[in-house]
Amino acid sequence: MLDIKLIRKECEKIEAKLRTKEPDLSLAPILELDEKIRQLKTEVDALKAMRNENSKKIGELKSKKQPAESLMEEVRLLGEKISTIDHQLTLLDAQFIDALSRLPNIPLDDVKISQNKEDNVVIKEVGQKPSFSFTPKHHLELNEKLHLVEFNRTAKTSGTGWPAYRGVGARLEWALINYMIDIQMLNGFEFWLPPLLVRPAMMFGSGQMPKFEGQFYEVNDGDQKLYLVPTSEVVLNGLHADEILPEESLPLKYAAFTPCFRREAGAAGSQERGLIRIHQFHKVEMFAFTKPEESERVFEEMVAVAEEILQGLGLHYRLCKLVTGDMSFTAAKTVDVEVWLPGQNRYYEVSSISNCTDYQARRSQIRYKGKSGKADWVHTLNGSGLATPRLLVALLENNQNGDGSVRLPPVLAERLGTHILSIVD
Repeated sequence: MLDIKLIRKECEKIEAKLRTKEPDLSLAPILELDEKIRQLKTEVDALKAMRNENSKKIGELKSKKQPAESLMEEVRLLGEKISTIDHQLTLLDAQFIDALSRLPNIPLDDVKISQNKEDNVVIKEVGQKPSFSFTPKHHLELNEKLHLVEFNRTAKTSGTGWPAYRGVGARLEWALINYMIDIQMLNGFEFWLPPLLVRPAMMFGSGQMPKFEGQFYEVNDGDQKLYLVPTSEVVLNGLHADEILPEESLPLKYAAFTPCFRREAGAAGSQERGLIRIHQFHKVEMFAFTKPEESERVFEEMVAVAEEILQGLGLHYRLCKLVTGDMSFTAAKTVDVEVWLPGQNRYYEVSSISNCTDYQARRSQIRYKGKSGKADWVHTLNGSGLATPRLLVALLENNQNGDGSVRLPPVLAERLGTHILSIVD
């Protein structure tokens, strides 16, 4: 959520920045609502003051045994006017909050302005694309002989886009998750296993709603509505909703493992088959609450953690700083971590690390208080550390042998007790 005081003060500047994300955006409707609300509040405050003054006079008249009927009627009419305006304000306030909540976060000044994701800036490349003496296979082709992931039978149970890991595939997935958790804990992140269902207020606080309503899985149980988490960012952000944190506790750095649920699994096509886009996937998430002056440092730390994970897996990757038009709704700055997938002949994102400044904190009412006694908004940061489906694809496709077997990096081989995934007859 943006600060309405800032919008009032620097309307043209803020609108220009927001249009680098959403070119057709206009702040005029919000400012019109804001002005109308302020006018009505001034009017109702004056009416309430008049009612209070008249009520005081009525008391004085009655104490003197003097008639007060005309003033009592005036107070009654004032009460009706006040009630009407209060009702108007309730409706207008709801409209205002809804409109304000649909504005994206303001990009930071060091983010490149463009609507074209092809303009994303590659800021670092590590390692080399693998070379093969044979035509590398797509992970679905490899899976036909390795039997790591089941797609067809789960299409019967749940529909397309709901794979199941089986046998060695399940063990490999679990080893990968544990490896990533270990790295994050070594870097000072506290590990959580959070709930998988959250209240609508938590989806609002993290910025998922109302902008993207309809893109998530709902669970309705009588008068209770809950959502399956699209990312554990939602619940981690919500852990400290409506709290004032002590300054000395910051930064708070959390890691969480959850399945994640997304209704939109992406477009069909040769590049989107298999594990590339699915409705349910595993992710180890990083999340942090910081003081404003610390958020850039913690942002760099989170990027470094994602890099450490990929370096340990021996995968070629690159870091891309996203342009304004390619960033998420809540982000002020984002770096994507992309791995090379030979079977797709392209890079795919496996982690997206974002500084959301005070955007989520305002929506969730999360502040901190220092020695001065003044409460201020925290900054929140999130990043995949990492999402497993494309990471598993990268491991399979980059480490494949000509016969269809796959070599495992040492950090996973020691966990599985084997250095190679062999073909199953």
